[in-house]
Order: sequence, then structure tokens, then C-alpha cells
Amino acid sequence: MVRARHCGCPLHARRRVAGWLAAGSLLPGAVLAQDEEGVRGEVGRTSRMAKLVPAEQVERAAQQQYLQLQREASSKRALAPADHPQVQRLRAIADRIIPFAPPWNDRATQWKWEVNLIGSSQLNAFCMPGGKIAFYYGILQRLQLTDDEVAMIMGHEMAHALREHARERMGKTAATGIGLEIGAALFGLKGTGRTLADMGAQLLTLRFSREDESEADLVGLELAARAGYNPASGVTLWQKMMKASEGAPPEFMSTHPSGDSRIEDIQRVLPKVDPLYARAPKPPKVFGPPAA
Repeated sequence: MVRARHCGCPLHARRRVAGWLAAGSLLPGAVLAQDEEGVRGEVGRTSRMAKLVPAEQVERAAQQQYLQLQREASSKRALAPADHPQVQRLRAIADRIIPFAPPWNDRATQWKWEVNLIGSSQLNAFCMPGGKIAFYYGILQRLQLTDDEVAMIMGHEMAHALREHARERMGKTAATGIGLEIGAALFGLKGTGRTLADMGAQLLTLRFSREDESEADLVGLELAARAGYNPASGVTLWQKMMKASEGAPPEFMSTHPSGDSRIEDIQRVLPKVDPLYARAPKPPKVFGPPAA
């Protein structure tokens, strides 16, 4: 998983992906086909624990935290301009993937998607609840990611939000009494500024389980394949990540299953997503990775 957390020079350029609902209307088979194809059978139901925390509140907390990160970036003059080639590249990839998100979570039709670039050498990226996506420049540059590999990461991070893994983690925290202050805020102080601040801070420190990570891999692979990105690039991505992880593992791999097991899982489900990729219109190759 790739989580949002404070870094030396966070860089967020606020941007809302416009027109994706209209684009989705041009893809009437997207919702129906997913019931019969892809990885749906590999993925379980959302945990009941997630329902202990109101989705709207988690998304508001994520938005508040996101804005705070943007303010910090502005104060450090570290915001990527909208015309930066890598920002445009990330947003173009997101525009293709987002129309396929609603079948995994109907709330995605209400999300105000944003795609940003963070000026840091870290190998990291994240998607907060509510569709708040950011990539760290280092993961693009150091791994020389192709568009297909970027789409694999983006789909994975979007899957965490769509499958409500953060909301589930918060629900388990409240239910077990770990962090009672957060739990009390969730159930007794709805909507207050302090509650949202507490929840936003918790979003920065949540650690997803390996099961969450594996599930996000599968869903992300399907999202990217439906958008026209080669799912086999999930293998090359993790080969690059394994090479980069020699020594201390990068943030991106901190809670993930091992690279070898991840590659095996991807190869196992490729037959289920390859037909989706074969049918999908292929994206134009406008931008490549940044100079190494």
C-alpha cells in the first residue's frame, strides 16, 4: 500500500477530474460486465467493521487533511504546476481509470477526485478516501515507470479507497477500544472540527493489512486493465520495486506482501483480466517517465 504521510516537501496541486461521469456514460458495459468477469470472485465483501464509521465523515476528514497537506506544500513553494508534464500524465491516466470505479463503490459517483504530484524523492503514492490521489515524484523518476506501470499503482491505491480499507481500520480501532478518543469522537461528536482533525491524523498513520494489500492489487489490476493498461506490467512494476528495495524497503513496500508472492498472485489472475485489456481502447502515449 502507499499511504499519505508527512514528508520533507509534500507537493499537492489541487485538481478535480471533470467530466468522468460523462465518460462513464459512454461505457454502458462497464458495470454489467464486472458482475461476470474480472476479479470479482476473488474479492470478499466489505467488512462490517467499516459500517461502524460513517463514510461521509471519513471522506470529510480526508478532504480536510488533504487541504492541510496542500497548505503545507504552498508554504514550502513545492506545488507542482498544473502544466507540469508529469501532472498532466497522472491526470490523463486517472481520467481513464475513474469511470470504472463506481461498480466497486457507488459512493465514487459523488467523490470529487483530485490528482496531485508531491515533490519528494520517496517511492510513494496514495489515494485517500473520497478519491484524493497523489504520487511522489521519486516513484516516477527513480523507477522510470511506464504509463502501464503508473496505472497499476494508481489502480491499487484507488482500490484501497473504493474498498474502504481505511474506514474498516477505523471501525476496528473504535470497536476494540484502541484509541478511545477517536471512538468517542466518531459516536458522540459528529461533524466537529476536532473530530475531523483527529480522523484526518489517523488517516496518516493507518497501516493496512496484508489482506487489504492483496485485495487492492487484484481490484487495481482490473481497474487498470479495463482502462486499457496492460495488466502484465504489474509484473515488471514489482520487479522494479524489488530491485529498488535492496537494503531498506521503500515506503511503498512497507506493509505489502513480498514481491515474489505479489508477482505470483498477479500472474495467477492475468487470465481473468487479459480479456478486459484486449477489448479496451488503448490510451495514447503522450508523456513518458521523467528524466532519470
